[in-house]
Amino acid sequence: MAQHLFKVEGMSCSHCQKAVTDAVSALAGVNAVTVSLDAGTADVTYNDAAVSAQAIVAAIEEQGYDAAE
Repeated sequence: MAQHLFKVEGMSCSHCQKAVTDAVSALAGVNAVTVSLDAGTADVTYNDAAVSAQAIVAAIEEQGYDAAE
C-alpha cells in the first residue's frame, strides 16, 4: 500500500475537484482519494502493485489538468 500527494494544477471549481476525484477513484487499486481544491492536490492511497503513480497522473491529465508526482 502506498500513499502519495500529487500536485494538480488547473482546478478552479467543485466540478474540477469532482472530475479528478472520480477519475482517480475509477482506477483499479485506488483505495482512497482526497482532492483539495484550495491546495491544488490529490492525496491518494493505492495498491502500488495494482496501479502506478504514473497511471494516476495520466488519469488526472486525461481530465484536462496538469499533474505531477
